[in-house]
Amino acid sequence: MSADYPSSDAPRAIAMLRLSAIGDVCHTVPVLRALQDRWPDTPITWVIGKLEASLVGDIEGVEFISFDKKAGWSGYRALGQTLAGRDYDALLHMQVALRASLASRRIPARRRIGFDRARARDWQWLFTNEAIPARPQQHVMEGLLAFAAQLGADISRPRWDIPVPEADEAFAREHIPDQGPALILSPCSSQRSRNFRDWRPERYAAVIDHAARHHGLGTIITGGPTDRERDMAEAIMGHCHHQPANLVGQTGLKQLFALIRRARAVVCPDSGPAHMGTAAGTPVIGLYASSNPDRTGPYFSRQWCVNHYPEALKAETGKGVDDVRWGTRVRDPQVMERITVAEVTEKLDALMAQ
Repeated sequence: MSADYPSSDAPRAIAMLRLSAIGDVCHTVPVLRALQDRWPDTPITWVIGKLEASLVGDIEGVEFISFDKKAGWSGYRALGQTLAGRDYDALLHMQVALRASLASRRIPARRRIGFDRARARDWQWLFTNEAIPARPQQHVMEGLLAFAAQLGADISRPRWDIPVPEADEAFAREHIPDQGPALILSPCSSQRSRNFRDWRPERYAAVIDHAARHHGLGTIITGGPTDRERDMAEAIMGHCHHQPANLVGQTGLKQLFALIRRARAVVCPDSGPAHMGTAAGTPVIGLYASSNPDRTGPYFSRQWCVNHYPEALKAETGKGVDDVRWGTRVRDPQVMERITVAEVTEKLDALMAQ
């Protein structure tokens, strides 16, 4: 089912549910912008994770309700109290995790739109009464944009326009002055069970040295405040001849976004900064072996990705990309060994040549 509201009959109110993660929230911003462009006077509420709200929660004209995923049942109760008495024409339920579906029950809406049955994992289909069309082998962002299309919004020109406060822009200018082109290196992905996306620190160091020698690029290493990320940064710096700046654990999401906006390029594995780069309009050299960049790669930079996923998948399962469930990950702890320094520096050389 698809509905196209005429401009004279705009939805009275729309709710969006996408809690996490950073990359997926970046993919969701064009959904919001498409709805705003179609119906600029329609109130929109976005139920979002607390951390993720720190990146996008100052977008004007939107009510952001932070949902604490760690609060247990008290979080669901608080959400229900906040939304009591509301009446939304449509809820866009854009996350298949069970905790998101439980949160969706606190959002009163007549049309409860979720994923098609093939993608509605964790029983999401039990919490909705309408589904977006089934589209096999879509990029994650295309699947999310289908929610806006389901309401009749134009999704042909995705836009982000994420605000950056002046204080965060000043922070970025301090570290990347106008006369100092920079490379952002975000070496670590989120730490999850059997999530093998880390590359060797000495290989990252070789890329940093190449960027300095051949392109005059200074490198800034970024990441969160975990011991794992701090240790990775220190290991990388220990192998470098051209020392990078180390901002691991020293940036909020807005500051990181501001840095990415001013950078010449981002180098990272499949992680949130790859999609922040897309939102910022900065090219991303993505390192992909355990996951498929055609599904989760930086949307406008897939030509810059080093992609070893097809052969890694073949080696582990004996099957091709078209023969497994879309989104299947390679669980080989050594999978990132397939990516060579030369492949990454060749991508950087080609990007800089443009």
